Amino acid sequence: MSSSNTALLVMDLQPAILGGIPEVPLTALLGRIKKAIQAAHHHKIPVIYVALSFRPGAPEVSSNNSFFNAARERFDNPHFGAIHPDVAPKLGDIVVYKKRFSAFTGSDLEVVLRGLNAKHLVMAGVSTSGVVLSTTREAADKDYQLTILTDGCHDADEEVHRVLTTKVLPKQAQMISIDDWCEGLA
Repeated sequence: MSSSNTALLVMDLQPAILGGIPEVPLTALLGRIKKAIQAAHHHKIPVIYVALSFRPGAPEVSSNNSFFNAARERFDNPHFGAIHPDVAPKLGDIVVYKKRFSAFTGSDLEVVLRGLNAKHLVMAGVSTSGVVLSTTREAADKDYQLTILTDGCHDADEEVHRVLTTKVLPKQAQMISIDDWCEGLA
């Protein structure tokens, strides 16, 4: 597997979003994602962190958007966009801030990817039914080659995660474990 023109997207790994995951599975998830990040660094693959973040008062949130409007008060926190310290960005990593589920919506991700000449996106993140699904759909429409690190994703609903990673997402992306992806880089 070639690493040229590849970027690793690490999405929505914010304590404010991860708070609903019990500690043991969260620690294991972050450990696996950290392994993918380290492999990307070792192989000089750009690591791009995508975080959900809003201005004070969350003026980007429309009252017409039932999901985001219901969470508006949670978003009005200057620390909401912080990345979990276990997988925090290193010098040279890129952080983009989005305004909706897709990593592309309200962010400069597409400009960054063009600047890096990235054609292949490798993705991990929380949640599978949120940022992973939405970003996959939009990235596929933009003609990126896609890989999803299946054990680098999590959803509060295990059945939704299973259906998405075994039936829906494989139609647009290669599905692979973090260990297999790391071994393929060697």
